[in-house]
Amino acid sequence: MKCNQGWLDNVRRVISPNVNERPEGEISAVVLHSISLPPGQFGGDHIERLFTNQLDPNAHPYFATIAELEVSAHVLIRRDGECVQFAPFATRTWHAGRSQWHDGHTLRRELNDFAVGIELEGDELTPYREAQYRSLAAVLHALFDAYPAITPARITSHERVAPLRKTDPGPAFDWAYLRHCLSRCTDG
Repeated sequence: MKCNQGWLDNVRRVISPNVNERPEGEISAVVLHSISLPPGQFGGDHIERLFTNQLDPNAHPYFATIAELEVSAHVLIRRDGECVQFAPFATRTWHAGRSQWHDGHTLRRELNDFAVGIELEGDELTPYREAQYRSLAAVLHALFDAYPAITPARITSHERVAPLRKTDPGPAFDWAYLRHCLSRCTDG
């Protein structure tokens, strides 16, 4: 997988209006998230509809509580490993909200300004699938190649950057296995 002009090659694109320009500065981090709509259910087009402001509030009782949200991410990785990209990486998507993160040198705020947002279709308690880890590793390697400031040490989670508000991707996400997939992808 390669990144050309902010877009991943050979992935489906669904354009989200919930973006704006990033401020000056390097794209230098990745925030991992999880999402399932309705909560705990996988499949369907509800996530894409949410990210494009087309979610029908009458389609499920939960949707009435979120249909007016204007949110997005750069990439969604579905349960089968399919990647959907909603915006070029040079664009600020609205995924992290109020957030802060100590990057090893500095306390950084407002991660949407400098981070790529990747949503994994899932929830905090259901194990993520092998296909998702493989696709995530491929996306991350494309980002490492396109944006040298992004390194494995600069991959974080929504729960780490907004700990009082968020818990995703949660305990079901296997960070050690992601590191294994990243090294396997590098080794061969």
